Amino acid sequence: MTQGGEIVTGLDIGTTKICVIIAELTEGGIEIIGCGTSPSRGLKKGVVVNIDVTVESIKKAVEAAEAMAGISLNSAFVGIAGSHIKGINSRGVIAVSGKNQEVAQADVDRVIEAAKAITLPADRRVIHVIPQEFIIDGQGGVKEPLGMSGHRLEAEIHIVTGAVASAENIIKCATRAGLEVQDIVLQPLASSEATLTADEKELGVVLVDIGGGTSDIAVFVDGSIRHTAVLALGGDHLTHDIAIGLRTPSQSAEAIKCQYGCALASLVGSEEVVEVPSVGGRKPRLLSRQMLCEIMQPRMEEIFNHVALEVRRAGFMHQVAAGVVVTGGSSVMEGVPELAEQLFDLPVRLGVPTGIGGLKEVVSSPMYATGVGLVQYGAAHRDQPRFGRLSDQTLVDKLIKRMVQWFSDFL
Repeated sequence: MTQGGEIVTGLDIGTTKICVIIAELTEGGIEIIGCGTSPSRGLKKGVVVNIDVTVESIKKAVEAAEAMAGISLNSAFVGIAGSHIKGINSRGVIAVSGKNQEVAQADVDRVIEAAKAITLPADRRVIHVIPQEFIIDGQGGVKEPLGMSGHRLEAEIHIVTGAVASAENIIKCATRAGLEVQDIVLQPLASSEATLTADEKELGVVLVDIGGGTSDIAVFVDGSIRHTAVLALGGDHLTHDIAIGLRTPSQSAEAIKCQYGCALASLVGSEEVVEVPSVGGRKPRLLSRQMLCEIMQPRMEEIFNHVALEVRRAGFMHQVAAGVVVTGGSSVMEGVPELAEQLFDLPVRLGVPTGIGGLKEVVSSPMYATGVGLVQYGAAHRDQPRFGRLSDQTLVDKLIKRMVQWFSDFL
């Protein structure tokens, strides 16, 4: 399945942290050999707002991962998120032209191209084109049409688009940090690679990746991705609520959230207390932990209610028999699965990265789901053209640079 010794790297550029995961591809599978993290200061709601600060954060995470793995990095698969991400379902239809009316690879390519023929604004770019199913002469549910007989071939695909500027800024940050971008990958798609099982995807499942600045949604039905969305709500909103509600600095609010946070106030005893630092040099105060949770619970309810509304609006709420998988750094706190079960009325579990070896105990937390998923996605797609599905502009840029180099050689 893999070539022993080949290295694949995932770079998760999040709102609150930068994470670099290094894996070695062996005959036995994917072996994690390095992991590095650093605080992220240059992003807001999943979008780069300060390139220089983001580059420095990436460099620190890369150095930590390189030190653990004992190697130097030069390329990575990079995650992308943000409220600018939009998912569209599309369909294409062609007549089968293969010999003896058998579907050939050329037919598959043509029908996907037909399905991709949608009009996009100039400021948007296609990030992923994901086939959902093929239909041959009215017979649906076909996953692999090659060699099948028929006259009419249809394809249903999911197209993920994003803002051109946001994608280019992500690429620019990684490049300035010394990493060649092999591809940019939608973060919830990467997280699904690490946390969802084939049975869940087949039965129907909602993946909710709650990060610092955004909450990413991916809906799978019949083994294929059917809907993607990104909400501009995340763990940073919880931190802000705590800072305002308890009148404490934001840095202290983040520490309190991580150490004492609970998404469901009924799980906390009335006698539990939390030491809360004050502002302006005042003495710390002791407050009830239940008060803290009563501040956090409404915000978590808001996040899950928005997720439910998005899934319901897309028409998939009654098709997700496997329930909900919650992952991401903000899902680690106590009470998240219990609250989600109450609101969705569906089974809920935490999504922890699986399907890996090596230093798997280092990354066995929902906060590393996207980073590990980027490595798994990269291992499966590493032979595809780099920057695949982004745009032809990258090829034009490379051609221009090469022509400039030619002319400079003659001067």
